[in-house]
Amino acid sequence: MTDAVPLARALARFIDGLGPSTIPPEVEDKARACLLNGYGIALGCHATGFAPVARAAAVAMEGEQANGATLWGDGRRTTIAGAALANAALSHGRAQEDACGAAHLGAILIPLLTALFEVRDLPLGRLIPALVAGYEAGGLFEKAHAGHTTPAGLRASPIYGTVAAAAAVAKAMALPEDRIAAALSYGAHFAGGILQSFADGTDEWRYQVGQAGVNGLMAAELARQGAIAAPHAFEGSAGYIRAFARVAPDAAGLAARLGTEWSTMRVAFKPFPVCAFNQTPVTAALLLQEKIAGRKIAGVTVRMNPYEIGYAGMDSKGPFSTVSGTLMSIPFCIAATLLRGTPTMGIMTDYDDTPVNALMQAVETVADAAVPTLSAVIAVRLADGTEIVQDQRMTAADYSYDRARTMELVRRIGAEEGVPAEAYDRMEAFVMGLPGGSVKDLVGCFALLPRQD
Repeated sequence: MTDAVPLARALARFIDGLGPSTIPPEVEDKARACLLNGYGIALGCHATGFAPVARAAAVAMEGEQANGATLWGDGRRTTIAGAALANAALSHGRAQEDACGAAHLGAILIPLLTALFEVRDLPLGRLIPALVAGYEAGGLFEKAHAGHTTPAGLRASPIYGTVAAAAAVAKAMALPEDRIAAALSYGAHFAGGILQSFADGTDEWRYQVGQAGVNGLMAAELARQGAIAAPHAFEGSAGYIRAFARVAPDAAGLAARLGTEWSTMRVAFKPFPVCAFNQTPVTAALLLQEKIAGRKIAGVTVRMNPYEIGYAGMDSKGPFSTVSGTLMSIPFCIAATLLRGTPTMGIMTDYDDTPVNALMQAVETVADAAVPTLSAVIAVRLADGTEIVQDQRMTAADYSYDRARTMELVRRIGAEEGVPAEAYDRMEAFVMGLPGGSVKDLVGCFALLPRQD
């Protein structure tokens, strides 16, 4: 190895220095929007079936603890790890969590940090710096390497989210620079996760985010206790970058991005309960629906970037029996939107809608490198021979909502799911009041949710 500062140490130095004087105001504002979106989406996921499974597993493994972290949705308390696992599954329930590229870091970081702050009564002034630390660490590697890891069948959320979680917890616990570097190294060693569940339409991905948080917590706790860590965990000959991305590391180039390219600013929010890569196709399909005006559709061709179309499950035409399958499917999402309008959970879980299933078979997906990511070109051929084309070019900036738009999104979901408006009022007051307030104020919002049998 060279005499250059190891990447883990350079990243740790940056994380150690994060604070009110070094985090730009626009980054802090975006972090607050991420909290609003994360908590707001979680409130709207209360009726999904994944959180009860994760809560049952968490309690079975960790037990109940009188002074533990609250399980959002039923009020029981368990360990930080147990709550991170269960509450992340809740946050992931509608697939409308935030996205930093292909990684859903908010669904990992926000439940984990909330549980940590609740149990250990950490100063809330550390919450936003810790959240930013997570987005910056995970986002740094996602941007550089997801283009290599995703086509290889590795899921970005647990690959990059475990490192993000280690960074966030280490910052929240105010570890010194050398221990932050150790936490990052252990996070790199604990990372992992595959994409097959999307191809099969099963639920493993629902729980990967929670497990990434648990692994990151373990990484930081081991570092806090003095565990010896590999200094070259990221750029080493058998390190994180070579192992997962299969490319030569550019440690100096990655370190140079820190504090100049803020990954927090490219976090995007999802207006619809579908995969991040299907947000733009659905947007385009809604515009096409207006232009079609009820006329009979003969066929549809959608052109998208090969990186997105090649993602597991994206080109599937069913038959479907789970929402894990429908939300990933480009043909289903486009057919359902063209025929039924704005996707809801009801639309996404109607697997026996005959017209939608018939039109889905007539949707052709085409990989086109000329179409940028987060964009789609959809051509609809009508039965009368007319062709209508919607060329929808979008970027992460189009999905980077401010506070007002974020609250509009989560309240819309809440109205669909029967969440009391008071829950959003109190949640917004907590986030915007930071570093004041108490985690109890936030947890109390979930106690207002309708009871689930």
